[in-house]
Amino acid sequence: MAVRNDNKVAELDVFRPGRSLGAEAWARLLRNKAAVAGLVIISMFAIMAIFAGLVAPENPLQINDGKRFLPPPFFKGSTNIQSDPKFLLGTDSLGRDVLSRVIYGSRVSMVVGFIPTLIILLLGTFIGMVSGYAGGRLDNVLMRLTDVIYAFPDLLFFIIVMVALRESFIGRLMNGLVLLFAALAIVNWVGVARLIRGQVLSLKQKEFVEAARCIGATDSRIMFRHILPNSLGPLIVSAAFTMPGLIITEAILGYLGVGLPPSTDPTDIFITSWGALMLDGQSAINAQPFLLLSPAICVALIVLAFTFLGDGLRDALDPRMRGTQ
Repeated sequence: MAVRNDNKVAELDVFRPGRSLGAEAWARLLRNKAAVAGLVIISMFAIMAIFAGLVAPENPLQINDGKRFLPPPFFKGSTNIQSDPKFLLGTDSLGRDVLSRVIYGSRVSMVVGFIPTLIILLLGTFIGMVSGYAGGRLDNVLMRLTDVIYAFPDLLFFIIVMVALRESFIGRLMNGLVLLFAALAIVNWVGVARLIRGQVLSLKQKEFVEAARCIGATDSRIMFRHILPNSLGPLIVSAAFTMPGLIITEAILGYLGVGLPPSTDPTDIFITSWGALMLDGQSAINAQPFLLLSPAICVALIVLAFTFLGDGLRDALDPRMRGTQ
């Protein structure tokens, strides 16, 4: 009887459906402590950005007379200025609360991380799939275009675009965010296009693609229903590593003074950015160091979090890791 029960259990195990690839990848990702920590940090910054009006203790535009360059209550600097417990990170040159401005600055960084990345993925995926699947002369033309854009110095391009078009119509849309989105997306899609093209070249000769072609599937259906789903793993990892690069680029542009201009409109949801805050803080490093350190630490944390998450996604989506613990 015991042997018979064991055989029944073995038969049930054979016919029991296994977990999907997505479920296995998610389980492996959750076992990666660094990736989970990165996901938690990103979620905290996202919540802070969405609910900045509720999280910020003060109005980021409010000027407090007689409270310029107040140090944080926990920091005793070289000056004899008395701190105010009301301002946890001190105040800036106009007496505005640094903590509230850092919280509102997270909105720009998070939006710059997600929206241009989405544009980059859509544009790069489309060009890469068309190039890899069509082949021939079209592939050659698209790849030469990719090489030209890839060879152009991206930071120089960003500076030229932001300076030349800042006063134009597109430069004034959403306080310059639309122009920044376009500048970041124009030169950053080439890496995604090359990645997807390589995936398409390796997948379009596979048996399941040949089978779909034999039953009369159209080229568009083969590309977007068969090849693209099998390329999502590298695409997701690429997105996770693209976002921190865009956040750093925005911070660099803001620090150089060619990023988004600070807003004084109380109805504007994008009042300032971490790069602009670092620009304000670099001239007051001795009087109020946390005016520079606070946004710099936030940039470092969010970039590190995305890097940890990208590493975790790369391991979780690696087919060679399937079935491992």
